[in-house]
Amino acid sequence: MSTTPVFLATATDLAGDVIILAGPEGRHAATVRRLAVGERVDVADGAGMVAECVVTGTQRGQLELAVRARRAVPSPEPAITVVQAIPKGERGALAVELMTEVGVDAVTAWAAERCVVRWSGDRGDRALARWRATAREAAKQSRRARLPEVTGPVSLQEVTRIAGTAALAVLLDSAAPEALGRLALPSSGIIVVVVGPEGGVSPAEADALASAGAVRAHLGPTVLRTSSAGAVAASVLLSRSARWG
Repeated sequence: MSTTPVFLATATDLAGDVIILAGPEGRHAATVRRLAVGERVDVADGAGMVAECVVTGTQRGQLELAVRARRAVPSPEPAITVVQAIPKGERGALAVELMTEVGVDAVTAWAAERCVVRWSGDRGDRALARWRATAREAAKQSRRARLPEVTGPVSLQEVTRIAGTAALAVLLDSAAPEALGRLALPSSGIIVVVVGPEGGVSPAEADALASAGAVRAHLGPTVLRTSSAGAVAASVLLSRSARWG
């Protein structure tokens, strides 16, 4: 059974009874997906508002959509933020893609001590833009009404601040005595998961996070790559929350 495709537009676009889907979204819908008159389309603003539409007209590179209904998707509780140490190469984008598909609400790039890659200047701007573009496309593919917030890079000081204000903060550590699946979870607020680099967090970083209230937890008997650990951790948490209930 086919599923209704999701495209993104501005909140202003969603306010009207007719939406003209143009630009990159319109070209993808009309040229790549080849959507035809009468087909159903959902258009989201990325902040929780969704317009349920029907295609009423097609032109090269754009669609005319009639809005049949609107619905507001509330902010999820508890929210999941993953602080992701910056991996090498394409693994960063892969991590963001997987976490977005699972349902992570925010991803913060972390310049951890043992990260091989450093974001700075134009290179950092391009890398962050790549992560955000990846999150946008993954959100559409997974039919999300809300785009995850992607920010960074941040320092250890900022990570400890984020952890200190969370309802629960967890540092993933394969050597931790406690399993993530056994931690008591809050029903609301923000759960922060800190994912270190391939070489692990430094002792100083671990101490700082512990001082901020983060608890150490492992995911199981195997050691995951940094690019997959955040998505797996989020899956464990979400499976035990009302969000997946």
